[in-house]
Amino acid sequence: MAEDSDLEKTEQPSQRRLDQAREKGQVARSRELSTFAVLLAGGGMLWFMGTSFTQHMVKSLRDGLTIDRDMAFDTGLMIPRLYELSLDALITFAPLLLVVLLAALFSPLILNGWLFSIEALQPKFSKLNPISGISRMFSRTSLVELVKAIGKSILVGGIAAWVIWHNKDAVMALGTQPAAAAIPQMGNLVVTCSMMIIGAMLLIVAIDVPFQLWDHNKKLMMTKEEVRQESKETEGDPMVKGRIRQLQREAARRRMMSEIPTADVVVTNPTHYAVALKYNDKNGFGAPVVVAKGSHLLALRIREIAEENHVPILEAPPLARALHKHTELGESIPEALYTAVAEVLAYVYQLRRYEKQGGARPHEPANLSVPVELDPAAALTAA
Repeated sequence: MAEDSDLEKTEQPSQRRLDQAREKGQVARSRELSTFAVLLAGGGMLWFMGTSFTQHMVKSLRDGLTIDRDMAFDTGLMIPRLYELSLDALITFAPLLLVVLLAALFSPLILNGWLFSIEALQPKFSKLNPISGISRMFSRTSLVELVKAIGKSILVGGIAAWVIWHNKDAVMALGTQPAAAAIPQMGNLVVTCSMMIIGAMLLIVAIDVPFQLWDHNKKLMMTKEEVRQESKETEGDPMVKGRIRQLQREAARRRMMSEIPTADVVVTNPTHYAVALKYNDKNGFGAPVVVAKGSHLLALRIREIAEENHVPILEAPPLARALHKHTELGESIPEALYTAVAEVLAYVYQLRRYEKQGGARPHEPANLSVPVELDPAAALTAA
C-alpha cells in the first residue's frame, strides 16, 4: 500500500518542475482568452472609429462605382484605379488590423508572460505515430475541447441569431435603403452584435482560464518518489550528506583531541563536562582559549587523554558548566570568567613548580567566583 501511495501523483509540482516544463514550452494556454482579446480589440476599434470607417466605406463604394469617360474607353486605367481604391481601404482599416494583430500577439502574455522555447520548435517524430494521434483524439483534453467548441458555437451562434432576429426588420430594410444610409445602419448592427458576442466570450473565458491553470497544474503533479528523487538531485542524497557531516564531525573531533596534550588545564564537572584551556600570552595580552570541550563520553575521553599526557585536571563543576555553555572551540573565555580562570591557572603554575622543585603542595582553588547567570545549573535553581 505504501508503494502504491508513493506512485500516486498527490504532491504539488515543485518550482524546478515548473521551470523545466516552461523551458519545454509547456505552459497553461487558453485559446478562448486570445479569441476574447482579439474580439475585444476589434470591437473596441469599431466602437470608437465606427463613424470614420463608415464614411470611408461610403466614399470607397462611391468612388469604386463611379466610372469616368476616359476609363470607359481605356480599360488599362482600371488597374491603377483598383490599386488606388485598395490602398485607400488598407490605410483606412490599418489601425483596426494593427490593434487586432497586437491583441493576437500579446494576449498569451497575460497568462504566462514572454516565452520563447527552442525545444518546443524541434520536430518530434513521436507525434507522427498514428496510435498516439488516435489516443490524443479520444483523450480527456480533446473531449473537453470538443465540449467547449460545441458550447461556444451554440452560445455565440445563438446570440448572433438572436441579434439578427431581433433586428430582422432593420436587416431586411438594408436592401431598400440608399448605400449612404445602409452602410452606417449595417455598421451599428455589426457593432451591437460584436459587443454581445464579446460579452458571451467573457463568460467562456471566465470558465476556461481557471480550468486551463488547474489542468496544467494537474499534469505536472508529482509522486512522493519523484519529490524525493528531485530533492536528491538538487540538494544531494540525504544519506550521503549525513555521512559527510559525520566525517566532518569526526575530523573536527580528531583535531580537537590533538589539541588536548597542549592544554594547560582541563576543568571538569567531574564526569558530565570537560573543558580544556590553553593560555598563550606571547604579547602580554589575550585570554585563555578553549581548545577542547565535551560532555558525558566525550568528556571522559578528554580526561583520559589529559591523564595520558600529564595535563592537570581540576574538578570545578560551576566553572566547567559555564565554560561548556558559553564558549566555542577556539574562542576566548568570557570576561566574566577571567577571575575564576586566573585562579585556576595560578594553581596550575604552582603545581608545576611543586612537581619540579618540591616544597609544599598547592591547595586546589575552591569557591571560584562564577556568576550565577553563567552557570546553567545555578540559573535553573534560581528560576
